[in-house]
Amino acid sequence: MRYGGHTSCVAISRGSEPPALVLDGGTGLRELSRVLEGRAFHGSILLGHLHWDHTHGLPFFAAGDREDARVHVYLPAQGDPEAVVARAISPPHFPVRLTQLRGDWRIDGLEAGHHMIEGFDVLARDIPHKGGRTFGFRVSDGDVSLAYLSDHAPGGLDPDASGLGEYHDAALDLAGGADLLLHDAQHTAAEYARLRHFGHSAVEYAVGLAEKAGVGRLLLFHHDPARTDEEIDALVAGAQRDGLVVGAAAQGMTIDL
Repeated sequence: MRYGGHTSCVAISRGSEPPALVLDGGTGLRELSRVLEGRAFHGSILLGHLHWDHTHGLPFFAAGDREDARVHVYLPAQGDPEAVVARAISPPHFPVRLTQLRGDWRIDGLEAGHHMIEGFDVLARDIPHKGGRTFGFRVSDGDVSLAYLSDHAPGGLDPDASGLGEYHDAALDLAGGADLLLHDAQHTAAEYARLRHFGHSAVEYAVGLAEKAGVGRLLLFHHDPARTDEEIDALVAGAQRDGLVVGAAAQGMTIDL
């Protein structure tokens, strides 16, 4: 009831400007229309990967389904971008194709590396996550930086490892010195051996990465859908470390950096 039930979507704005850069298009994307207060969306949506919980908000994005909207969707490069998205958003699975939404919609593949998108410096790096190419992102406006590793399965790099996964180069590159890290925290260390095949991280890994990368603030993200508010509160309390501010991402949360 407090942390919310929408799936992954983070909108980024500069100062008082309306959000123009969005990370992932889960069901939380519906809430961005409310934030825009009747304005059309003009900006870009970066999809970290194409699992349903990160794309199903796209056809329900009212601020993008307008004649005066401009929506540029980027996904990790893999084949024909439009055809790849159409696998999930087209008949018979869905009545409307993404390209049938009103406004100026573009769908393009994105390669790993640095990109200037909507005035932000965006670093995309491949990170391990089962079931398709997956990016983590680092976004900076030149003054502050945000690292976003929503779905991250470092344990998948070494299936025989008994730990939580290695702090690999891509993760450290994305998170290094970031002002804020949003990181996959779907499991606990106690659950990880049993659930590692789901393709996610443990809370303790996220904390360790934040410490190792010199992050200022960590928000635990992509909570287990079955976890209660009180259980998330307890995870946050147990994750506190000297020199690191730890919280949990919640639906509707606004963060000033």
